[in-house]
Amino acid sequence: MELSLDSHVAITGAYFKSRELGMADGPTVPPHVEQSVAAIAELHRAHYRKAGPGQRWVSAATAAVARPWILVLLVVATVGWIGLNEMLTRAGDPAPDPYPYPLLALTVSTGGVLLAAMILIVQRHDDELATKRDQLTLELAILAEQKTAKMIALLEEFRRSAPDVEDRLDAVADALAEPADPNAVVSAIEAAHDDRHA
Repeated sequence: MELSLDSHVAITGAYFKSRELGMADGPTVPPHVEQSVAAIAELHRAHYRKAGPGQRWVSAATAAVARPWILVLLVVATVGWIGLNEMLTRAGDPAPDPYPYPLLALTVSTGGVLLAAMILIVQRHDDELATKRDQLTLELAILAEQKTAKMIALLEEFRRSAPDVEDRLDAVADALAEPADPNAVVSAIEAAHDDRHA
């Protein structure tokens, strides 16, 4: 069973509440991991709190419709409607929606258009969160790369100043000590992509 993002946020919140009360089972995780998970859960909570009532209603309605039993219900209702109309026609009584079932066709088409619009609205809202997460991941990766470059530079400086370590030129370490230019990396990726498709 796949849980909605709201469910994941609620479960994560309940987990941390139970940890605070000392009721959580299972292995304990280091505090920095708990802080990271809590920060991500808060990002999700803030995103959904910012949603207006209309967005929340559409999300809840779409989640309610996205169940296997709804498919079974639709199939049974469609077959039942067709069967009822056929039985009434064969019995000589007026059918509310005789063949080719224009009322059924109108209902199914209208429902399909409304459902497609609801799915697009929910998807757009979820894409906004995914974009925020992607941006956060990219910014953290750039920051981590800058920190790594600084650490390499400091280690190289320490190595050069240590009297008992041979002072030699290390071109690779010097290159790694410089933080990468994100624009240059993007240009290199685009050039490689263009060469592959040329």
